[in-house]
Amino acid sequence: GGWASKHVVELFTRYAEKVFARYHHVVKRWFTFNEPIVVQTRVYLDALRWPYEQNTHTWMQWNHHKVLATAKVVKLFREKGYSGSVGCILNPEVTYPRSRAAHDIKAAEIYDLFYNRVFLDPLVHGRYPQELFTLLEKHQVRWEYSDDELALIAENTVDELGINLYYPHRVKAPSRAWHPETPFHPAYYYEPFDLPGRRMNPSRGWEIAPRIIYDMAMRIKNDYRNIDWFVAESGMGVENEGQYRNRDGIIEDSYRINFISEHLYYTLLAREEGANCHGYMLWAFTDNVSPMNAFKNRYGLIEIDLADNRARRPKKSASWFRQLRDKRVLTLTIDDEWK
Repeated sequence: GGWASKHVVELFTRYAEKVFARYHHVVKRWFTFNEPIVVQTRVYLDALRWPYEQNTHTWMQWNHHKVLATAKVVKLFREKGYSGSVGCILNPEVTYPRSRAAHDIKAAEIYDLFYNRVFLDPLVHGRYPQELFTLLEKHQVRWEYSDDELALIAENTVDELGINLYYPHRVKAPSRAWHPETPFHPAYYYEPFDLPGRRMNPSRGWEIAPRIIYDMAMRIKNDYRNIDWFVAESGMGVENEGQYRNRDGIIEDSYRINFISEHLYYTLLAREEGANCHGYMLWAFTDNVSPMNAFKNRYGLIEIDLADNRARRPKKSASWFRQLRDKRVLTLTIDDEWK
């Protein structure tokens, strides 16, 4: 049953106990999950992977058990008296409504509730939003939890967060009635909205909006007790990068330099305004394999040439990033649209 099983929660806690015992003297920062919402959303909410079952009940049970597992691991770590911290790495989708009209704002709030607050609130504040309980009950979504579990979550919040940020999510109020025989899905309350004139990464079909880092930083500062956090993933995947190779064999990925520059600018701006953001990490140092599409989209500062025995070659962005590291001076021009 995977994470629908409470037994798996216990197995995970026992696993963490062994890992802590073996490595606590050399590892000081621990993270229970990376993007804990993704698997069950693709499998049980959107039915994109086996067993291709749209089941919001199972989806919510997986969410809860991963939150519960994190709380149990935090409790264990503190009871053992280890030095260091325990956190979780999330991938919240910075969500914007189509307009300031009440129905669009509500659509964005509910999207945020189901995809962001479902983990942010219990991990940082120790409790699920009451609105989540209300809507799940309204739509008869059944998931098992106990008062003891909720108390354990309340008493064992995380020390820090990693935040993965790539693109914004925009929604509007639904324009059609929900089919009465379709199982409940949060999309009952929203539809995707594509902003006209948006900047795009055509390889991924993702909007490029660097300000999401600043907006998320201000939200963590104002709504989530300004907890310590860092950008754990940020980057640009591009298809067929070989077409940008120059005469010296180096990939001229100026688009990646611009992407990193703009996102790092907003990270630093957020720090200047009091956000407890302590780092900006790239996805990724080298090109990397994806379980969905192998090496189709390349993310790295370093190329992996599959046609040349997987030879590693620095791209233009690698030299730029090295200079940025050494000089610690960020020089860029940002269009007024993005300031």
